[in-house]
Amino acid sequence: MQKQLLLKLSILQFLQFFIWGSWFVTAGTFFLQNLEFSGREVALIYASFSIAATITPVFMGLLADKIFAVERLLSFLHIVGAGLLLAMSYTIEFYPFYVLMFFYVLCYVPTFSLSSSMCFHHIEDIKKDFPKVRVWGSIAWIAASFLVSYMNIEDQNTPFKIAAFTSLLLGVYSLFLPHTPPQDSSEPSLWESLKSKEVHTLIKNKALVVMVVCVGLISIPVSYYYSFVNPFLNEVGMENAASKMALGQVVEIVLMLMLPMFFRIMRFKTILFIGLLLWGVRYGLFMVGYTYNLEWLLIIGLLLHGFAYIFALLSVQIYMDTKVPVSLRSTAQGFFSLLTMGIMAIIGAAIAGEFVQAYKFQDGSHDWNAIWAFPCVFGIFVAVLFYVLFKDKSKNVLS
Repeated sequence: MQKQLLLKLSILQFLQFFIWGSWFVTAGTFFLQNLEFSGREVALIYASFSIAATITPVFMGLLADKIFAVERLLSFLHIVGAGLLLAMSYTIEFYPFYVLMFFYVLCYVPTFSLSSSMCFHHIEDIKKDFPKVRVWGSIAWIAASFLVSYMNIEDQNTPFKIAAFTSLLLGVYSLFLPHTPPQDSSEPSLWESLKSKEVHTLIKNKALVVMVVCVGLISIPVSYYYSFVNPFLNEVGMENAASKMALGQVVEIVLMLMLPMFFRIMRFKTILFIGLLLWGVRYGLFMVGYTYNLEWLLIIGLLLHGFAYIFALLSVQIYMDTKVPVSLRSTAQGFFSLLTMGIMAIIGAAIAGEFVQAYKFQDGSHDWNAIWAFPCVFGIFVAVLFYVLFKDKSKNVLS
């Protein structure tokens, strides 16, 4: 029975991430080249994800915990999302598109926490079996990127139609998932927990505060990647850009499995410093590769995504689980997501959009060296700031 359950949940993860991977990264190219949206408008579209990540946890958590079974809520959200995605594929004006996108992300973003909640509710051994389920999300992202790339549709509306069909399929499939009734949880909300005495005590931990601030700041260069790297690669003429970007997810999967080994042989401070530094260095590689027309340097920059993401973001979540009291782990992880995927990602998307807008030539191309200069310097600065100020000398985070 447990094997059948894991299979069902793996399919859920695959379809959910396939929806995202089929259009999210390549949409910037479609917006800039086909619909001719401005850099500022593209940034607003991508920032809508961060806005949704900020405001939806409260009311979606209430619906799932108090009123609706998780599988029925997932079904409703994905079916409505399918209609919104299909409508977007036929919309060419910015404001109508943005309204549709905003309502779509309000439906889609909460499905991540809902699907995770379902997994945690039913899987017997979370530490052993959840990674086996979650990895199918990364595999789906890679598969979607390769599909869109080799169909040569990165600058077209077809990815939205693929996502709409997949969303409809997942909406129907969700009805056959294990029944996950409302939990009627009496746990305090994130905002209530943040006002607790325990959190005030954690704030006095300078090393923890330095880490949180620096990882929050690195979300600004991260926003550049998701919004504008695919348009950059297509503009400089890289073939099958989406599939080459997916190589970063391949590295991510490998490093995800190897992370316990890195924790055993390296200090956490060194791991996080490398991760933060690589977010800046990769943009430096983009600048040199762009200037001298060296595609292999661009590909190295893409491969560094796995290192930057796992070392700078995933490692922090594991670190917090070892340093934060058990009673505050959910609060800490919720705040981390709010900071990195919400508040700072909104700021990052806005800054990126302004740079792309400012350095656009009359023929529609861009001065990418000027655009990448800020995230390059800023990422390196944040890494150095962290290394100087972070004083926790513990080596083995897993102990």
